[in-house]
Amino acid sequence: MEFLLLLVAFVCGFLCKFVSLPPLVGYLIAGFVLNALGFSTNPALVTIANLGITVMLFTIGLKLNIRDLLKHEVFFASIAHSTIWILCCAGILFLLSLVPLAHFAELRLEQLALIAFAFSFSSTVCVVKVLEESGESRTRHGKVAIGILVMQDIFAVLFLVLATGQIPSIYALALFVLIPLTPVLKRLLFEAGHGELLPLCGFVFALGGYHLFELVGIKGDLGALIFGILLAGNAKSTELSKSLLSFKDIFLIGFFLSIGLTALPDLEMTLIALLLTLLIPFKFALFFGLFSQLRLRARTSYLASLVMSNYSEFGLIVAAVAVQMGMISDQWLVIIAMSVSFSFVITSVLYKQSHNQYRRLKEPLRRFQKPRALPEDVYPSFNDVDVLVIGMGRVGKGAFSALSKVMGQAVCGMDADQEKIERLNSDGYNAIVGDGENIDLWENLDIANLKLVLLALPSIEDSSNITRQLRNAQFEGKIVAIARYEDEVQPLLDKGVDQVFNFFTDAGLGFAEESLAILQHGNLRASEAAAAERALQSN
Repeated sequence: MEFLLLLVAFVCGFLCKFVSLPPLVGYLIAGFVLNALGFSTNPALVTIANLGITVMLFTIGLKLNIRDLLKHEVFFASIAHSTIWILCCAGILFLLSLVPLAHFAELRLEQLALIAFAFSFSSTVCVVKVLEESGESRTRHGKVAIGILVMQDIFAVLFLVLATGQIPSIYALALFVLIPLTPVLKRLLFEAGHGELLPLCGFVFALGGYHLFELVGIKGDLGALIFGILLAGNAKSTELSKSLLSFKDIFLIGFFLSIGLTALPDLEMTLIALLLTLLIPFKFALFFGLFSQLRLRARTSYLASLVMSNYSEFGLIVAAVAVQMGMISDQWLVIIAMSVSFSFVITSVLYKQSHNQYRRLKEPLRRFQKPRALPEDVYPSFNDVDVLVIGMGRVGKGAFSALSKVMGQAVCGMDADQEKIERLNSDGYNAIVGDGENIDLWENLDIANLKLVLLALPSIEDSSNITRQLRNAQFEGKIVAIARYEDEVQPLLDKGVDQVFNFFTDAGLGFAEESLAILQHGNLRASEAAAAERALQSN
């Protein structure tokens, strides 16, 4: 049975990838296909799904700076959005209850508000997955979106505590001991090394945090998130997050399958779910309006709003608890599950072309932008720069450091991660914060004297988009990009990249050249020593 689940998930995921849809859409479809074939969820699949969510929240915490939650564009926007959405959505649902649909009949006002609350969340699973696949989890809009997701998760935890009447134990106060114990936890992480012990250490921390919080009456998912936050802010946490990435992706397949296996809907349920999915543009407009009023730039507001325009698995959790408490009927759990699935498809499809969409819509969107930007949204500048390295990952930082030793301040590094740039600046390097896919950046950056751009990015889609943005900004210099696989080289060349460096293939060539240089250098030193010895003997 387990093999059949995996096989159907693989086939549906592969077919979606074949038609340029994200595989997660295929996993959702696979769940409904298996449901139609008579399969239902089982304890093993539920365990895998829960494990995927726990590990995902832990990895979110590893990348999260707690100060980001206190920024008004996160703190205020999350509270304002939830409040306005619940009031407006409940009103719309009340109007729909006047339509002769069986599932709306006899819904009381508090039930309407509860359903609206369930739809107020955006999907942590979908948003983080989409941002990670596009390499944008550390961008300005990515950090804003993730910050709001965390705030929404906190709202969900508070609801579950109030709804179930489960008051945290008095021993929950002992959790504050974790703060002074943080250096010990980080030391354990450092000593785990770089092998298989590192992801195992991550699982111990994630599941340990989960069960520790459950033990004192607090939802375990919050514990996994808190443990990730405690370990955040160092290079080892970044390495840990990458080591858990494949495990998390595999476990989350179980989550997407479990949504489709929740129940098989009838025609009326499907119609209602599609009707509720039509409210997603309102969710986008509400986010965009709030972000614009809070002085975010138009592009940041647009991308953050677009990626957040979906319904959430936490809405399913809220609905499931409401069903258990007798607050709503179990049919509404199926309707919400279908709406969540439809919203995942919409987000996955639309966000794939989000940068091209903004490029077409930038002029009307900029009309909503406030004249005075927030301090961290002010565009950077540089002078007398010949080479720009975009992407300060391992490859990009290595190339940037090597070039800086030769060319000094004539080389500039750029990354969307502000913390990385601050560390480079503190070490005396010339580096700026910027998102290479932001066309507004290139329109405001003086690149007339720039001769070479190195794209050290893991995604060829990102490299292709930046190449297009540079050419649209009339950049006449050379563009060099990296590729991980041989079949990625030609697509980059077709997009206008002048040269592509396959770092799996070419790294071996570079290694051989360096080794040969050392050997030749050694032979030269040996011949020099022999000549000197002969000279001494002759004297």
